[in-house]
Amino acid sequence: MDTKQKIFYALKKYYGFDTLRRGQFEIINSILNGVDTFCLMPTGAGKSICYQIPAIIMQGVTIVISPLISLMKDQVDNLVGAGIKAAYINSTQNMDTIRSILIEASMGEYKIIYISPERLESKIFRELIKDLHICQIAIDEAHCVSQWGHDFRQSYLGISDFYKSLKVKPIISAFTATATSEVREDSIKLLGLEKPYIYKGDINRENLSLNILKEVDKIETVKDIIRKNEGESGIVYCASRNEVDNLYYYLRDLGFNVGKYHGGLKDEEKERFQEEFLYENLDVIIATNAFGMGIDKSNIRFIVHFTFPQNLESYYQEIGRGGRDGENCDCYLFYCEEDISRVEYIINRSSSMNRREIQLRKFQFMIDYCNLKECYRKYILNYFGNDRKLNYCNKCSNCLNDDELKDFTKESQMILSTVFRTKEQYGISVLVDILKGFKGPKIIQNNLDKVTTYGIMKEYGSTFIKELIKRLLDDGYVDLKEGTYSMLKLNSRSIRVLKSKESVVFKILDSREPIINTELFEALKSWRKDRAYKDKIKPYIIFSDTSLIAISNSRPRTLDELLEIRGVGTKKIEAYGGELLNIIKMFAQKEAN
Repeated sequence: MDTKQKIFYALKKYYGFDTLRRGQFEIINSILNGVDTFCLMPTGAGKSICYQIPAIIMQGVTIVISPLISLMKDQVDNLVGAGIKAAYINSTQNMDTIRSILIEASMGEYKIIYISPERLESKIFRELIKDLHICQIAIDEAHCVSQWGHDFRQSYLGISDFYKSLKVKPIISAFTATATSEVREDSIKLLGLEKPYIYKGDINRENLSLNILKEVDKIETVKDIIRKNEGESGIVYCASRNEVDNLYYYLRDLGFNVGKYHGGLKDEEKERFQEEFLYENLDVIIATNAFGMGIDKSNIRFIVHFTFPQNLESYYQEIGRGGRDGENCDCYLFYCEEDISRVEYIINRSSSMNRREIQLRKFQFMIDYCNLKECYRKYILNYFGNDRKLNYCNKCSNCLNDDELKDFTKESQMILSTVFRTKEQYGISVLVDILKGFKGPKIIQNNLDKVTTYGIMKEYGSTFIKELIKRLLDDGYVDLKEGTYSMLKLNSRSIRVLKSKESVVFKILDSREPIINTELFEALKSWRKDRAYKDKIKPYIIFSDTSLIAISNSRPRTLDELLEIRGVGTKKIEAYGGELLNIIKMFAQKEAN
């Protein structure tokens, strides 16, 4: 059985999966080939499988270094339940128990052992473990080794000394969900990774809707959010234990189905609330950021940051616990000016002099994020060094509240489909002619009038189509063919758009035809504004300016004629058709007089 067969055999046998997620095979294969590996993968992307499958296949024991002592038992229980021999060593165990685990490990009883990084500071423990056949050391939350990170742990600095002291150097695999380029490079250096394979996963979580709520009544707003998501699972994050307790008792007394979680609770209390939430006996958990690490609940539908987070790393990691099943999750962050001084006080009080400057700098990025006028998602991706081109995501409150933004997915699909159907053999000018339905010599000569998208954009201006193609190129939705000036080539984003897995949102492009009947157009705009106020919706949702111009220019007399106009569908005919025809009729009567 070759390596690939072993990987998929283990995947099916122990996890019940037939396929791996993006990047997992490359990471697993790298580890099995004996290459040190550093992985940046978003929360929920399946990091654990990447070191667990090699642990199953390789001879020897894999040591997993994790700062999350409270979750080791859950992770080991999951492994044992899947038929994988695993154990954990933490501060709750006495030395006799630890010795027994290590003796059993030396006899092949365990494939994976979880330990905390602080355990490596014990000379007694290091002496006990030094003769164990360790084939891999997997480091979870690897960013903790860097002082430039958001969650520095002094004990992580001893990891490289530990494995270098072993008789045979094991393979080192390191994993993190949140690391800037600066932190990633520093972590690799401090962990002593030798010519590592570096995997940078796409940290963009498109199913997360990002909403910043400024200077709102937090209590009333959080109640509205929970009511809106009645029966759905959600997490409300607070900065302190006291804040968690106060909000928990307030919401509970109002009849909301909530639990709480923070470090001040007894272990049995934390376990009870966590279990109740996981088994959906509770809808909402009010918690400090201690909650959620390693929790695999897939159907969390909303996450609220009741208090301002200290940095983007923590914020993005915490909202990453939502929508792990791929469905939408609404993320709300409350931003109040008074919270800024409060968080600064916490940082100054709890941080050493060396860390204080770093944390305050990271906090300033958080403030800048909240005060942003542009796309929130673009800012986050840029912060983490993601090279994806993105101007508008249409899934954050800045994009959704921008009246000048418009979804051009349908038009983009027309263009990209034409590129596909013409086998990427033609330049922009020919593509425009095909889409417009022109019968030029090149079109006839190459039978391009037989392409199924021929004439599909005849109602659009040529300038508009060219401008849209330029935007698609600029934002990476399509590429230029190498060595050409205007021939288009599809890429992975093109395919996502064609399969309706990614939207295309731009500032409104000027595709309008000239206004012939200015007075009628202004009358239609005035009607649209009044109707929008009455229906409590934005005017452009009723009809775009483009549709109103077409209506004013063609002056339809019947509902059937109105239906012929682009942007006017059956539902809008039912809702507004009669009113539009009355306005046109009155305008005609006024002209006649």
